[in-house]
Amino acid sequence: MLYNKQGLKNKIKLFLLGVVLIVSSMKLKAQGDLLIFPKRLVFDETKKSQTINLSNDGKDTSRYIVSFIQVRMKEDGSFENITEPDPGQYFADPYLRIFPRKVVLGPKESQVIKVQLQKTEQMAPGEYRSHLYFRAIPDVKPLGEKEIKKEDASISVKLVPVFGITIPIIIRKGETTAKVSLSNLTFQKFNDSIPLIKIDFNRSGNISVYGDIKVNLVLANGKSTKVGEVDGFAVYTPGTLRKCKIELKKGIDYSKGKLVVSFEATAEDKSVKLAEALLELH
Repeated sequence: MLYNKQGLKNKIKLFLLGVVLIVSSMKLKAQGDLLIFPKRLVFDETKKSQTINLSNDGKDTSRYIVSFIQVRMKEDGSFENITEPDPGQYFADPYLRIFPRKVVLGPKESQVIKVQLQKTEQMAPGEYRSHLYFRAIPDVKPLGEKEIKKEDASISVKLVPVFGITIPIIIRKGETTAKVSLSNLTFQKFNDSIPLIKIDFNRSGNISVYGDIKVNLVLANGKSTKVGEVDGFAVYTPGTLRKCKIELKKGIDYSKGKLVVSFEATAEDKSVKLAEALLELH
């Protein structure tokens, strides 16, 4: 999966007729523009309840059903729906309560969804993850659609796409550990014109990792220039490898110096470096 300069900023998952797609916008043009904050929830043993803020930034009333789905992250960063956990994966939804489960938002209206932990005494140590799915309820008769007259001899079928947004909900129980290393850094030009860097993210431990990627070009004289970034990059359990391609800034001489790639998480408004690697350019 190739990430440009905007990367995963405000990344959401868009579901269209059951097919998972990745888009880079917090706005969804389906029965209103749905804005969600925050983009993920993480529970530990100090938190029992959290809230999610929904806002309709569109001009039409939107309706959503809230439920849980389970997904697997592949090595290329794409997702697929699953019903049974992979080895080493644990679903969070049996230990979560959400309300309300139906939301109607008029233009410019907002709504709070409450998420509470439950049955935590039954949980074994480790990380649990499910994805909260906000599925848009399409209008029964979209505006502008003409009724089919009884005398029409043919039968008309109209497919109405169903859209939705998901965000991960993570619960961490007991002792948790995670390490990340970067390997197989490679620079190339896509189609002989677009500079990019390939990186393998290697995760170990019993929890997922989440952070921001920054790529800087450092010259021999010490001058450093930011040439690429990806916000909100995750490697979810039980996966141990995620391959990434990042589009770099154009108009830069990449024939000399080195590319320094850092992966940082934010904790209590401070950046914590999870991993760093460099690639010498020739």
